[in-house]
Amino acid sequence: MASRLRIDAVLVQAVIAGALSFAHLHDLAAAAGQDGWKAWAYPVSVDLLLVAAWRRLRSEGPSRLAWSWFVIALFASLGANIATAGFLDLANPPALLRLGIAGWPALAFLGGTLLAHSSEHREPQPPTPAAPDPAPHTEPDPIPDPEPDAAPVTANEDAPALPAADPAPAVPAVLIEHARKVAADHQARTGTRIDTETLRARLGVPAQLAAAIAAQLA
Repeated sequence: MASRLRIDAVLVQAVIAGALSFAHLHDLAAAAGQDGWKAWAYPVSVDLLLVAAWRRLRSEGPSRLAWSWFVIALFASLGANIATAGFLDLANPPALLRLGIAGWPALAFLGGTLLAHSSEHREPQPPTPAAPDPAPHTEPDPIPDPEPDAAPVTANEDAPALPAADPAPAVPAVLIEHARKVAADHQARTGTRIDTETLRARLGVPAQLAAAIAAQLA
C-alpha cells in the first residue's frame, strides 16, 4: 500500500507540473500573436521534443545530440514559466519573443527529425576469433638407420700432440741441506720418513718444488 501511495503521489505531482507548464506555454504563445488552436499546439510541441530527447538519452546513453535538444526544450519550457510570472509585459510582448515563437515550429521539427532518424556512430566490435582446430594426429617420422661408422682412426693419425711436461725446477743446495735437517728432525721425532706434503708445509715452498726436493732426499 505504501509503495502504491508513493507512485500515485509522483504521478499527481507530474500531472500538476505538466499542466502548469502547458498553460504557461499556451499563454506565452497567445501573447505573441498565436491564437486559436495554434496557441495550444506550442506546448504540445515543446513537451514532445523534451520527451523525445529524454527517451534518446535513456535508450542510447548520453550523446551530444540528445543533450543539446533536451536543453533547448527545457529552456523553452522554463522560459515560458518565467516569462508568464510577470517578468514580461504580455500585453506588449517584445519583438524578440515574437521572433522566437514564430521560429519554434521549424526548430522543433528539425530536432524531432534528428532525434528520431539519426543514431550515434559506434565502432563495430571486432569479431571474436574462432578457436583454432586441433592439430591432426600424425605418426612420428621413422628414425633413419645410423650410417656405418667410418674407418677407425689409429692412435697416431691426427692425434693432438700432448704438451711436454714442465722440467723439474732447480733446487739450490742450501735449500736441499735445510730440507735434510728438517727430514732428519721429523724422522727422529716420529720414527717415519717425512712425506712430500709435510715437507712442503715445513719449508713453505710450492708443491712442485717440494716434490723435487723430496726426490733428491730419497
